[in-house]
Amino acid sequence: MGGGFCNTISNPWKRMGKCIDEVVSKSIIGKFFKLEARKSYFCREFRAGTATFLTMAYIITVNATILADSGGTCSISDCSVPVNQTASPDCMLKPNAGYQNCLSKIKNDLIVATALSSMIGSFAMGLFANLPLGLAPGMGPNAYLAYNLVGFHGSGSISYKTAMAIVLVEGCAFLAIAVLGLRAKLARFIPQPVRLACAAGIGLFIAFVGLQIHQGVGLIGPDPSTLLTITACKSTNLVTGECSGGKMQNPSFWLGSLGFLIMSYGLMKNIKGSMIYGILTVTLISWIRGTSVTIFPNTSLGDSNYNYFKKVIDFHKIKSTAGIISFTNFNRSEVWLALVTLLYVDVLATTGTLYTMAEIGGFVNEKGGFEGEYMAYMVDAGSTVVGSALGVSPIATYIESSAGIREGGQTGLTAVIIGIYFGVSLFFTPLLTSVPPWAIGPSLVMVGVLMMRVVKDIDWNNIKESVPAFFTMILMPLTYSISNGIIGGIGIYIALGLYDHVVGWIKWAMKMRKMMVQEQNQISADHNLEII
Repeated sequence: MGGGFCNTISNPWKRMGKCIDEVVSKSIIGKFFKLEARKSYFCREFRAGTATFLTMAYIITVNATILADSGGTCSISDCSVPVNQTASPDCMLKPNAGYQNCLSKIKNDLIVATALSSMIGSFAMGLFANLPLGLAPGMGPNAYLAYNLVGFHGSGSISYKTAMAIVLVEGCAFLAIAVLGLRAKLARFIPQPVRLACAAGIGLFIAFVGLQIHQGVGLIGPDPSTLLTITACKSTNLVTGECSGGKMQNPSFWLGSLGFLIMSYGLMKNIKGSMIYGILTVTLISWIRGTSVTIFPNTSLGDSNYNYFKKVIDFHKIKSTAGIISFTNFNRSEVWLALVTLLYVDVLATTGTLYTMAEIGGFVNEKGGFEGEYMAYMVDAGSTVVGSALGVSPIATYIESSAGIREGGQTGLTAVIIGIYFGVSLFFTPLLTSVPPWAIGPSLVMVGVLMMRVVKDIDWNNIKESVPAFFTMILMPLTYSISNGIIGGIGIYIALGLYDHVVGWIKWAMKMRKMMVQEQNQISADHNLEII
């Protein structure tokens, strides 16, 4: 019967596609993913999975670059020093061949860990929740971990090993919350304006990182008079990062700007994979040696990186980031603040993303829920636990999954295909490790732009809501801390709310006093009446 239907189609490619769709739909795979029940078919799911992967593949190099900025497990012992001399702590902040070599190895590990954790998370979402959603280390938590907790090249108060322990505990806590059904109650505990502003604030923070010289395009840098200024300089002080000449003349900045324009034009025209195209354009040009924008300069480190790049295909084994969890110094206040911050961001981001994707895909039922919701939260939390074991920041469901849903993805088969793509990327580590910061920076800025959408939902005419929201957003980039923004927003919201409570208490006290006076007068009147 199926064969007869296939033979009625004249176009050979369409005929082959229809035959594959019919065979898969009636197979064990089709029944497991409920393809016919959800009115979908294999080719559509394959196309959806491809679209989602193209829109979120940037995370492989972006996440590894951000986390590698923390220095990972590299330490002062990795610095190269002259014979009979000892390394000073600032060798990790200054150009040092030994430390840079360690960072390169850490980045290789993190690229593999990012791809592997994304593959596992996406597979789990497809197999257990049967939803067309892709998972990967989340943007926001990774920046918080790298720049707030561990600090640039380990300059923070928490080691990378302890940070991974925090991620592990956070994942377990989120898993317990998902199992017990407490997620919604915890999400409602935070004031709505702060919840909305949190996403925008994280977007500003990520964009701020993407504009800096070490992590992005280098448009802004330090200034002794104004703290920050426009740089994009041809020559920069390698220690302080200050401009030493040729402001706005850095070729890599202008190349990164071209990448940003490509991303913007692509998103304007709703082209799938626009961010990838922008990153690819900048990266391919930067791979040409002998130019002013090359990522392979004629140095010993540049030669070493170029020789590894020429391998193209190589399966890199994780050596430095897997299983490095340490609970040392876990009783410090900074650790518990970080734990609460990551948990809060994870719960809100997952809740918002899942319901948004369910709405777009038409999965929401009349009760406001959707099929696979319970397992989806458990998969998200469980993937974070796996990610911590591999050495990466919390795993999150990606809003880019909407690209696949718009292509018609309706089942977990889409997520499995996304996982397969991430699995294939594991074999191209030499190429992925050679993506320059000025190719990553534009994508960080674009992520910040996209995360600002939520500000339209804030009631800016209501001072009680707009002031906490504003401070939540502005404190995150200016203090270089997501937790400071959340704490500041909640604190101001409580302070503004005290006025209504104090007025209410005063009115209640006055009413009670009036009632007591009336009651005393009544008692006195009754007593006098008895005497008479």
